[in-house]
Amino acid sequence: MATLSLDNISKSFGSAEVLHDIDLAIRDKEFVVFVGPSGCGKSTLLRIIAGLEEASSGRIVIDGADVSTAHPVERGISMVFQSYALYPHLSVFENIAFPLHVQKMPKPEMKARVQRAAEILQLTDKLHLKPGQLSGGQRQRVAIGRSIVREPKVFLFDEPLSNLDAALRGDMRVELSQLHRQLSATMVYVTHDQIEAMTMADRIVVLNAGRVEQFGTPMELYHHPATKFVAGFIGQPNMNLVPGMIADLDATGVAVDLAGGGRLVLPVDTTGAARGDRVEVGIRPEDLDLGSGLDMSVRVIERLGGVTLAYGALGGDVRFCAALDGVASAREGETLGLSVDPAACHLFDAAGRVMRRKAAPAFSP
Repeated sequence: MATLSLDNISKSFGSAEVLHDIDLAIRDKEFVVFVGPSGCGKSTLLRIIAGLEEASSGRIVIDGADVSTAHPVERGISMVFQSYALYPHLSVFENIAFPLHVQKMPKPEMKARVQRAAEILQLTDKLHLKPGQLSGGQRQRVAIGRSIVREPKVFLFDEPLSNLDAALRGDMRVELSQLHRQLSATMVYVTHDQIEAMTMADRIVVLNAGRVEQFGTPMELYHHPATKFVAGFIGQPNMNLVPGMIADLDATGVAVDLAGGGRLVLPVDTTGAARGDRVEVGIRPEDLDLGSGLDMSVRVIERLGGVTLAYGALGGDVRFCAALDGVASAREGETLGLSVDPAACHLFDAAGRVMRRKAAPAFSP
């Protein structure tokens, strides 16, 4: 397969700049996911890699070769779109073989490649069927098979699971992860779903308003978010962000008075901080336990079996969520006492940048 480098990629549509100096180095055989909200530029960036859009500035290098001005078919890439884009009048075999037919590949080699792709994707017994006779997941596998037979240097996926129902998306996540290992392929995958990003990626690129907020492994982003945006985007349920003010600070950290009531003493680097600074404390719902220190007015309870999600507010107006044990005693309308380990919290300054913790929980990337 191949490495992929993006050097200072920018893109403008008229006066609107949608990508700003994107620099990324994707390793050989790596599965990288671009994730972010709608309009952040992730699909535009993927289309630039594919050659379907032209960058306003910057270079695209695949396996050491500058392909910035190369035609899409000359880049050694293959792209799977959100739409399956299958030919309804052709069989599964003919759909998978179509790009090889266009290349006028000899029939014996064409057949061998299609058979190999079908075996990988568990479609061998479906090769004679038409797309209309397949399920949504099977159609998506046909679209992926059409990419596999081309033997590209880099696979590109543009939200390929968004048209599937929730259960099938979960199954296809597993299948794509297995496919990546089988092919030892370099893959770049676009999604707005952070669960897909967390479960499938070797590394994640978090995009926000056309800029890279952070690039790292899923657990790096989860445990060490660089900004408030990344912290709030990665993790399910979303991280609680509680406004506060620095009441005191010394060499050991800062004491923060929370807008919803209560005080937390956080072991963070105080460089550049001062008493009276406005900050936000990030608390993941799963780091909360029944106890004391924070009082949440419970408004909604969701019991999911192994976990109970309690939604409510601190101090009446600061939205808050706690992920508790499935058998936790929590009822709508009550005030719930909660505790949290300060070392597990995150602190963000007024610009949304993280104030680094002095000691962080151990994690495995």
